[in-house]
Amino acid sequence: MSSSGSLSSSSSSESTESDRSKDGRLGGEGTSSGVVTSGMPMEVVREVREDPPEELEESNWPAKGGYGWVAADVRDQSSLFRWSHLLNSWLNCTPVTSRGVSGDIVSLERVSAVDRVCHGQEGATEKFFYMYMCHFSQLHVRLPLDDFTVGVLRALNVAPTQLHPNSWAYLQAFRILCKSLYLEPTPYAFLYFYDTRPRRPATWLSLISRPNISRLDAFSQSFKHFKDGYFKVVVKEGGKSHFLNVDGSTKFPFSWTNNPSRYKDMGVEELSASDREVVGVLLKFVDKLPTKGLVRVYNSVHPIINIEGHMAQFGKKNLALFQSLRKEMAAKAKAAGKADVPNLQESVVEVHVHGGTKRKAELPPRPGKGKDVKKIRAALLGTASGAGSASGEKLPEAGLIELPEISVRKDISIDLPDTVVNSIDNMEVDHIVRTMVEFGSKALVLSRRE
Repeated sequence: MSSSGSLSSSSSSESTESDRSKDGRLGGEGTSSGVVTSGMPMEVVREVREDPPEELEESNWPAKGGYGWVAADVRDQSSLFRWSHLLNSWLNCTPVTSRGVSGDIVSLERVSAVDRVCHGQEGATEKFFYMYMCHFSQLHVRLPLDDFTVGVLRALNVAPTQLHPNSWAYLQAFRILCKSLYLEPTPYAFLYFYDTRPRRPATWLSLISRPNISRLDAFSQSFKHFKDGYFKVVVKEGGKSHFLNVDGSTKFPFSWTNNPSRYKDMGVEELSASDREVVGVLLKFVDKLPTKGLVRVYNSVHPIINIEGHMAQFGKKNLALFQSLRKEMAAKAKAAGKADVPNLQESVVEVHVHGGTKRKAELPPRPGKGKDVKKIRAALLGTASGAGSASGEKLPEAGLIELPEISVRKDISIDLPDTVVNSIDNMEVDHIVRTMVEFGSKALVLSRRE
């Protein structure tokens, strides 16, 4: 997917602005000195890294013109991934392709110092589009994009990075919710729940929830630190069928457009029969559904159990309705012979299971809903004695729902709950190394933010 690059990470409690030159290079000689923190001697190591000359030279290139129709904050935002070592470091610990799909369908490449996320294909010898780091690390998007996602981008007439990450979260949550209910997600059934208000000059397009109709809450009130994390996804020969039509045109906009689609109060009569079925089922939910919880299910060992766990936290009505609808829709799918409709009995993405065992976690109680959560915990995890169901059948173990809180004290000591400590003890060596690389990569990325 990408050429291997040197991975480096460094830590220092004495970092200052003078350690970084104007173009982002670390300056000075490598040093090692002893300091005392909270009575504990610590060695401070400052690592020197040299960026490739060709990447440094790009800083002198002239800015690309012709994008006055794009908002200034978009045009002016450079990417962290103009540095190849940062992109390679991040790619070493973040999956970007779907399970069972060859990584050779695309090449993930850094951007130049003058590239911007809104730029088109000028001068490119191969077709490409931009993606954000958060698409893969936080929203669990995988390449190639499925027909539903492609259809939404085409209906909105936007490139992947032109749709705001919060709106991507709605899309991902809607997709997993439909699949869990034996429904096939469709673009217009999804867009029925939202309005759009494209702005001039062009900026990130947000989906606006329709009052009393939308059934998903916001993933985040303010989705931060995504704008400087974009890179190129170059379509290779083996991936053309996934991203290009037979005539060579793209299946969705690869570049930003100056005319995203406007949607306002879409009527049910505008929907097809299959769209109306999806909308009708989801409108049966009364309370808002947890977008963030549904998105987390993509990284779950037991998707359905996790969905039910998140439903339980938002009240007994949602959970009971979800279970009854799932049973009803499963019967319909079976009667119609729809064996191809996924029911999410297996994990959606590849999940590493430590030591070959399943991960287990209880649901954290919420004020006013303790009894409901307690019942669901008993149903999901079994009784304290480890008994199974009333029929004697052993219940499945629950997947990881939410990490316990980690407390950090002023002396930098860290308190970890026993569940986390036991999990670390059972981790395989290669997984520990990958985890360390991931944290090191993220620290390196954060240190280069401007």
